[in-house]
Amino acid sequence: MTTDEGSRVSLRRLLHRLTASEAEIEAQELRRESAQSGGTPARQCMRGQVVSVTGRLRTVVYTPRTNLPTLEADLYDGSDVVTLVWLGRRHIAGIEPGRHLTARGRVAVRDDRKVIYNPCYELESPK
Repeated sequence: MTTDEGSRVSLRRLLHRLTASEAEIEAQELRRESAQSGGTPARQCMRGQVVSVTGRLRTVVYTPRTNLPTLEADLYDGSDVVTLVWLGRRHIAGIEPGRHLTARGRVAVRDDRKVIYNPCYELESPK
């Protein structure tokens, strides 16, 4: 890449950052972090595939059910959402909205949404 091409690329990136919405910039940063961690982008996860997905928890919801309570969290990596479901759990320390983590497990599909049941997970230190 010549210096002139490098300047154009830098200018293009600057213009994109100035004109992009906050959500677009956040998604781009999450995709970059996910790629650096070596995880599978959520949009590429397929049913039955064992994956490692890195992102930020958007929501965490406890669902009291008569037969089996569940804790559900939506993990967003900038490309798509994977719902993490812990069966029989009401609360897990560190699982809270805004927290970054890496989840590993087999992808299932429930109501046209990607789900990982009882994932192994690794919390990232708060930023």
